[in-house]
Amino acid sequence: MFQRLLGRRNTANRAVIDALYGQIVAAARQPVLYSDWQVPDTPLGRFEMLALHVFLVLHRLRGEGAPLAELAQELTDRFFADVDDALRALGIGDIGVPKRIKKLARMFYGRAAAYGEALDRGDAPALAAALARNVAPGVPDWRGAEPLAGYALRADRDLAGQSAGEIASGRLYFPAAGTTLEGKSSIP
Repeated sequence: MFQRLLGRRNTANRAVIDALYGQIVAAARQPVLYSDWQVPDTPLGRFEMLALHVFLVLHRLRGEGAPLAELAQELTDRFFADVDDALRALGIGDIGVPKRIKKLARMFYGRAAAYGEALDRGDAPALAAALARNVAPGVPDWRGAEPLAGYALRADRDLAGQSAGEIASGRLYFPAAGTTLEGKSSIP
C-alpha cells in the first residue's frame, strides 16, 4: 500500500497496464465510431468511448482472482489519471479537477452498472438504450446506438474468449468497429 502511495508500483505491472491502456485507447479512437456512428467528437464523446472500452475490459476481468483484480484496479487508476490529465489540458485548474473527477467517476460507475446488466443478459436493445442515453443525450433517433451496442456485444464476446494469461501479459484484442457479431460489416 505504501508503495502505491509513494508512486512506486510494480514495474512489470506498469508495462502491462501501459500496453493494455494503449490498446483500449486505440479501440476507443476507431474512426468509425465518430464518422459512421456519429459519436460526438468532443471531449465528452471521447470520454464515453474510452469509458466504454475500459468498462469492457473490467467486465472481462471480474471474478478472475487476485492478480487480475489488482490489474483491473491499476487499469482503473490509469483511466482516471488520464481523465485528470485531460481535464488539466482543457484548462481546468487544481480546484476544479477533483470535483469534475468525482462527477465523471459517478458517470463511469453508473454506466458500468447499466452496460453490465445489459451485457450479462445479452440484451442488445437495453444496451443500445443505455448507450443512447449516455453517448448522445438529447439527440433524438441517434442512429449510432444500435451499431455501437452490437459492437460492444461482440467486443464482450471476443474479450471473454481471450485467456487471462494473454491479458495479464498485456495483450487485448478488440473487434474492428463496423463489424457485427458474425464478423460482417454493420455499416450500410
